[in-house]
Amino acid sequence: MRTLHPSPFDLFDRLEQQLQTAERVPAAEIHETEDTYTIALELPGVDRASIDVKATDRSLIISAERRCLPSATPSAATTAPEAGNNEAPAPEGRRRAPLLSEFRYGTWSRSFRFPGGIQRDALEAHYRDGLLTVTAPKAQSLTTVSVKVAD
Repeated sequence: MRTLHPSPFDLFDRLEQQLQTAERVPAAEIHETEDTYTIALELPGVDRASIDVKATDRSLIISAERRCLPSATPSAATTAPEAGNNEAPAPEGRRRAPLLSEFRYGTWSRSFRFPGGIQRDALEAHYRDGLLTVTAPKAQSLTTVSVKVAD
């Protein structure tokens, strides 16, 4: 029998589905000194080659992709059928799906805007142990343009 009123548990199911499909961006930490801005991003499992850092006069745009790792193919010794087990070993090259995966894969992009200008040509980016650190020196001079008003 169907009820007209949804169960409160239906709300939890929908929330869980939304959380699973929600885009996740890496955690960031930003520090400022007199001369620089430093941005650190947690990027575990991201290949260095997929990281892209772009800069404008006052902002940084950082994007990357976390690709799905190939599942390890068990050795023949661990997949041999046991007594009473009718399951055949997985053929070489065939990947088994994980029993549970909470990893997030895909591409993302994040932008950071600074109160002052940055020196785009002097940016430095380092990636080590899953942590991307970008150092953006502050612009030393701001250009001001005076415009004469014509008659």
